[in-house]
Amino acid sequence: MNTPASSLPSDAVAALQALCDASPFIRFAAIRVLSVDAEAQTACFAMPFRPEFERGAGTGQFHGGPIASLIDTAGCMALIAVAGRGAGTVDFRTDYLRPAAGELQAQARVRRAGRTMGVVDVDVLDTAGRLVATGRGTFFLEAAK
Repeated sequence: MNTPASSLPSDAVAALQALCDASPFIRFAAIRVLSVDAEAQTACFAMPFRPEFERGAGTGQFHGGPIASLIDTAGCMALIAVAGRGAGTVDFRTDYLRPAAGELQAQARVRRAGRTMGVVDVDVLDTAGRLVATGRGTFFLEAAK
């Protein structure tokens, strides 16, 4: 994912949501920006369950792919909100901890926003607040203008 940032307007949630909505995939996944705290270097996102995301017919559980996509999106968008520049995925990993169902919430924390690279940790929680997956992404940052 390579998302331009230009400078984010004062309403960071609306600005980040607009960036998300500009992506057909993120829009299809219905990922919503819940909060952005640039000072704390955190952002929170939600993704509803969709039948297309089901692991196996009738399970009501997420396939791992949409969870990984949520982690990638949350990490990249959180970095954009903190750095104020476009970013793109270099690498990320996902650890699945338990089956997930219902709406998921991704809590992203920027660990480093350097001159050219950033690192973000993401926790994914289910509707009961249980940790269902964790991830860490490394992202390149576009040059400052």
